[in-house]
Order: sequence, then C-alpha cells, then structure tokens
Amino acid sequence: MTMGAIGLAHLLAQDKLLAADEITVNGKTPIRPKIDPDNPYLPRAPHYQADAQQILIIYCPGAVSHLDTFDYKPELERFHGQKPPGVPAVTFEGPSGNIAKPFWEFRPRGKSGKMVSDLLPHMGGLVDDVSFVHSLHTQTSAHPQGENFFNTGFTMEGFPSIGGWLTYALGTENQELPAFVAINDPRGLARSGKNNFGSGFLPAAYQGTDFNAKSPPSNLDRPDKYSASDDRSTVDLLNRLNAKHLEKFPGDADLAARIASYELAGKMQVSVPDVMDLSGEPESIHKEYGTDKGTDLKREYAKNCILARRLVEKGVRVVQLFNGSDPSGGNGITNWDSHKDILKTHAMQAEIMDQPTAALINDMKRRGLLDNTLVVWATEFGRMPFLQANGTGRDHNPDAFTCFLAGAGVKKGFSYGESDEWGFKAAVNPTSVYDFNATILHLMGLDHERLTYYHNGLERRLTNVHGHVVKDVLA
Repeated sequence: MTMGAIGLAHLLAQDKLLAADEITVNGKTPIRPKIDPDNPYLPRAPHYQADAQQILIIYCPGAVSHLDTFDYKPELERFHGQKPPGVPAVTFEGPSGNIAKPFWEFRPRGKSGKMVSDLLPHMGGLVDDVSFVHSLHTQTSAHPQGENFFNTGFTMEGFPSIGGWLTYALGTENQELPAFVAINDPRGLARSGKNNFGSGFLPAAYQGTDFNAKSPPSNLDRPDKYSASDDRSTVDLLNRLNAKHLEKFPGDADLAARIASYELAGKMQVSVPDVMDLSGEPESIHKEYGTDKGTDLKREYAKNCILARRLVEKGVRVVQLFNGSDPSGGNGITNWDSHKDILKTHAMQAEIMDQPTAALINDMKRRGLLDNTLVVWATEFGRMPFLQANGTGRDHNPDAFTCFLAGAGVKKGFSYGESDEWGFKAAVNPTSVYDFNATILHLMGLDHERLTYYHNGLERRLTNVHGHVVKDVLA
C-alpha cells in the first residue's frame, strides 16, 4: 500500500491533480518563468519593475584582504606586533602570529572621505559611486567551497550559479550573443572552474559561455573553402532538420537547449568577431584601461575589461569577469590567496586589477550603462587581522569580509555594516552571503523566495531557505 500510494502521488503530481498548491519553505507560491523550450533565451519579465536589467559581476578568487583594501581599522595600528587575548592559536593553515597593521597606507577618497588603501588608488576613486558591505560572513574557509557558496549558494557542487538563475528567470534581449558570458582570467579558470558559472540542475541553456579577449569561443571560424552563402545554406538546412526532430519530442528541454546552442553558435559566427574586435576602440580608451602598459597579465585583463563593457553595451544579460585563477591554488601568484609575502603578492594582483577595473566602471558610468546595469565586486571571504606563523601572510577569514555594489538601484557613497575593531568578525548588521545574493536578485527585479526550480522533491532556490534583502543599500 505504501508503494502504491507513492506511485499514485507521483502520477497525480505530474497531472497537477494534487489538492495542495506548490509552496516554498516560506509558504509562498513559486514564480516560474514561462519558457518557450524552442526559444529558451527569449527575454522574460521580472517579478516586479527594477532599474537593473543587466548585471556585471567582477569576481576575485583567492580572498582579497579587506583589511588592506577597503575596511579601515585604526586599532590594527595600535595592536601591531601584539597577540592580545582572543586571538585563536590555530587558523585554517596552521598557527597564528601577531596582529599586523595594514600593509598599505589608508587615505580618505572622494567627496565622502571614505578610507581606502594605497593598494587600490584607482578603485579608491570610485567610493562616491558605490555601496560597500563591510559585514559579510560566509560558511566556509576553503576556496573551492567558498567560491561555490558565493556563486551558487551552496558549498557543494552541482547547483546553478547566480548567472544561471538570472538567465533562467529573465532570458536576454540580445539574441545574437549568449545570455550569460563568463570572462575568465588570462591565467585560466578559478578554483571551482565552470561550477562558478554553470547551470547545475537548471536546463543546460542557462550555463555561462566562457571566453575572453585572448581566447575567443572555439570553432566559430568558417573554413576558407566555404563561402558565406554555403554557410548560410547549411545553417538553414540544419534549422529545418532540427525543427522537424523537435516536433517528435515536444517539451524535451535538453534537446531544445542543444538546438538553441547550435543556433546561437551560428549567430555568434557573425556577432562574436565584431564584439571581440578591440582595434576600433580609440587610443584614449586603451590608455584609460591600461592595455598599453604594465605586465602582460595586466594588459590582457584590461582587454577583458573592455570586452566586458562591449558585451554589456550589446545587451548581454549577465557578464561575469574573473580576476584571478588557478584550480590547484596559487598562494598569491595566480590569485589573491596570500598566505605568505602578502606585500609582494597582493601588490602583484592589485597591479593587474586596479586600473582596468576602475576604468571599466567609470567608462560604464560615462556611457550611461550604470543606469540599468548592476555592478557587483566580490570575493569569497576575507583575511585575518593577524599574520600566520610565517610572519608575512594572512590566513583565510570567513567571519568578516567586504564586497561592494554599484549602478542601477544602488545607493552611492554608502557603507553598510561593520566588522569588529580588528576586522576579525562581522559586528554591526552581520550580512550573510544569502543576504547579499538575495539583494542582487531583488535589484534585478526578482523575489529570491519565489524564484525556484523543482528538483528532486524540493523547491530549490539560490538562497536555499535563508536570506533577507539588505534594504539599506537600495537607492
């Protein structure tokens, strides 16, 4: 009788004949986007009107030290070289050392006088246009799980990225380019790889397409022996064959996604070379972003920043730009993970990121793109106020770190929350990653509690069963 009841419940649920409506853990009815399986990228309305219609996520793998960038703590100067009570004897990578003052001088920036360190002088000039969140905390002190948690809402793999959720909910206006582009660092993928921009259990159509200014999407070049006319005829034939095949399997999301990806690839043969051609950008833009000077990595990252702006201009819904890489761990060489010699390794990463990132945000502001684009600058967790036993690096700190928001729907020149006097733990208005992601969805016109996908018996969502919108940062 038990097995029969389970079978009956399954059959009734398939035909929508169960008495109870589907509800989320909060007792709300889910809002499922109405998706045409034949056209999964068509634009869809948000849950409510919002200023932000596109999003640029600048993600820094490796854990940027909040204490050496945006979170000014004078008490670190006072306790420098000491080991006051309460400092743990052992942290993520071993024994802890003494309290260390910031490795770079902090100075007031902009009209607001916000204190930002000399490590990021160009980004310091952005303070009057952004909202800092200084009281973030997370669930893990390990990089792979930290990246997963920030980008997907879960420490485990297999869950959709925030970009996947956004494209699932909203589609995209531009039908010639991917709805979601992941621009990976010139050095390669981040620690969690494609999971950071994957679709998880959502339909495959909503994963990010990864390429950068140095490495365009593969297999888009037309062989020399084929003319444009030959190519067009081939694509038309494939479209007709695909359409006939899809008629035999209506509602097959995986099949529709594969067909849509092939059709998009055909369109990208024309659109991608155009958007990736940076030679038409004026010399002033190249100088502003810094493609003309600095290390090779800095110049390549600067080109990625220009590409990001061009993709936003073209109407791509989600652009995720990575500053840092290395799936096996970089210890400050390939990302921000500075367990030793932070003075050298953080300086190297900042030289790559600072000028191009600031130029990207300023350029978007100048062009009016921030009127409808949300910008997110983020990292997976922070770093400790005391040194490791080696005396030159800071260990992982999941209990306090800083990220910022800018652009559409966000207050300007604002700081929310505080870490404690040492920057050790979130103290005033503690903000979880769930809260931060709920706020991002809200700014994009989506209710994080009602944007769900039914998977394995659960109404799954980006924020799991947690999260509150940080209303104080809303314009």
